[in-house]
Amino acid sequence: MVSVSIVSVVSLVGILALSMREETLHKALFIFLGFSGGTILGSAFLDLLPESIELISENGNEFSVFIYIIIGFLTFFFIDRYVYWYHGHGHRNEIEDECKMRRNIELKSLRILNLIGDATHNFIDGMIISASYLYSIPLGITTTIAVLFHEIPQEIGDIGLLIYSGLKTNKALILNFVSALAAIIGALTVQIISLKIENVNAILLPMACGGFTYLAASEVIPEMQRERDFVKGVTQFILFIMGIILIFILGTIFK
Repeated sequence: MVSVSIVSVVSLVGILALSMREETLHKALFIFLGFSGGTILGSAFLDLLPESIELISENGNEFSVFIYIIIGFLTFFFIDRYVYWYHGHGHRNEIEDECKMRRNIELKSLRILNLIGDATHNFIDGMIISASYLYSIPLGITTTIAVLFHEIPQEIGDIGLLIYSGLKTNKALILNFVSALAAIIGALTVQIISLKIENVNAILLPMACGGFTYLAASEVIPEMQRERDFVKGVTQFILFIMGIILIFILGTIFK
């Protein structure tokens, strides 16, 4: 609960972002984008996947872990494509450009879709963190770190989108924070389910692995590929690798 509460509070990062100069904010997002991709991918393959295989192997059906990974991947794809149609990683100008390309969508509908999609995404984040802690505290910590680094650029993008849709800054921050509280509901849901269903982690952990793989492959990496400057591209790749190394080190230390 402490971890998902921290993740929810991160939604208020928009306050800091709005006080930054455009150039400073862009540099911050540049760093977080590459680093978050590395932590998510590292968490998926260095933590969630090994723990999932170990957990399911105890029940004698190791092949099922890959089925659940695919289900998790498809679930995140469905939510991203049909529920959360805009998943912001950019700063306000980039969001405005994207919104102008969708002039046939009313701003009010844009606002509602973003809030519903963001709440859904946060709900699943809470479930993943909670499921990780049910398995072990070290896995819960590394998963929380991966989610945090991914949430920062996402929440900045969400704030920019809400403000563009016509909301005043204070109201946009409040609504974004309320949608972030869905992570707490997601965490509680998993705790309740775990009391009813034995070995629920054998399903949730590999699904989380598939979901993290989708986030890294479909959101972060395509954004990184948009960078045309060679030096910046190499820098972002190094940050990506550093994110993976961080998860590996944390996993080694905590084990």
